[in-house]
Amino acid sequence: MKYHIAFDLDLRRNPYRGLYIALEGVDGSGKTTQAEALTRYFEGIGKTVVQTREPRKAGLIGDLVQKILTGEQKIPPVALQYLFSTDRVINHEEVIIPSLKAGHVVISDRSFWSAVVYGVLDRSKGAYDKSAADLLLITQSILSMYHQFIVPDFTCYLSISLQTALSRIAGKDDVKEIYEDKGKLAKIIEGYNFLQERFSGEITPVSGERSVAEVTNLLIDIVEKREKSA
Repeated sequence: MKYHIAFDLDLRRNPYRGLYIALEGVDGSGKTTQAEALTRYFEGIGKTVVQTREPRKAGLIGDLVQKILTGEQKIPPVALQYLFSTDRVINHEEVIIPSLKAGHVVISDRSFWSAVVYGVLDRSKGAYDKSAADLLLITQSILSMYHQFIVPDFTCYLSISLQTALSRIAGKDDVKEIYEDKGKLAKIIEGYNFLQERFSGEITPVSGERSVAEVTNLLIDIVEKREKSA
């Protein structure tokens, strides 16, 4: 028997003095590099900056997630998505919300938006559509009546081609992670493109194919323009 359930629920906006910026994109898109560049920019204009990432690489859940991502331990892919969400709850409660309350700039390497991209990949092998995305938005505490994550004030999607992603990942010294193979990367890029198109009012695309300085300037320009118009 089927049961029809329907409800409308808005994203949870940042009610605090601080500024919340998230950088999204496939591995190799330059998120970490741009997070460092934005940190230098905001500190240069007198702001206190708190850098974070999701998932984190340390802590009770972060340590376990890293072991799974590098293949040291194995669990069902769907279970991994719930670990991501658990780590995100802790990160918001311990780092992001206190920093925003204090008026700081929070710059995050990924945010809850990645739960949709990677969650759909793990659940349906990358069959991106509205119903699959809606399910992930609810189950991953994005559109939840129990607990909602704060949506970033600015989410910038650093878009790159599959060829660029593969080339940059090949040059890394880090241990290869489970999502870093050609087939999965192609689906992840497809997922981010789907997400950006569906939530175009929330996610701003920026070409990650440009030089580091050009991308940084574009990101700063996006933030400055929207801050002035707010």
